[in-house]
Amino acid sequence: MARALSDDLRERVLEAGAAGASARSIAARFGVGISTAIRWLRRERESGERTPRRQGKPRGSRLDAHEAFIAGMIEAQKDITLHEMMARLKSERSVGIGHSMLIPTIVWPDSRGTHRFKNVIHRMQTIL
Repeated sequence: MARALSDDLRERVLEAGAAGASARSIAARFGVGISTAIRWLRRERESGERTPRRQGKPRGSRLDAHEAFIAGMIEAQKDITLHEMMARLKSERSVGIGHSMLIPTIVWPDSRGTHRFKNVIHRMQTIL
């Protein structure tokens, strides 16, 4: 992957594009790749975006897809242990995880009867 380019450089490229210069001449003038200049100018023209987008993969947990299953386990058996939950996830969903991954994503019902994720690591460490 190439080096990260500064926001100042991006602004100068976009200003030159707004002044009417071609993407290829802008790329040569500022020392950026032709495809980079084309992409930046197109994004500004089509959506008005001038800032870089977030890099990398979106964050998420492997357990996000199993939220309903985890909530169902807790509803069916209120006193289910982490090890029992891990065993059921492994046998029924083929998801092998450790208790440290399960603790922060345990689904706890709130006062309205809906479920929300709650971080309970510090409270649960005394139980383990």
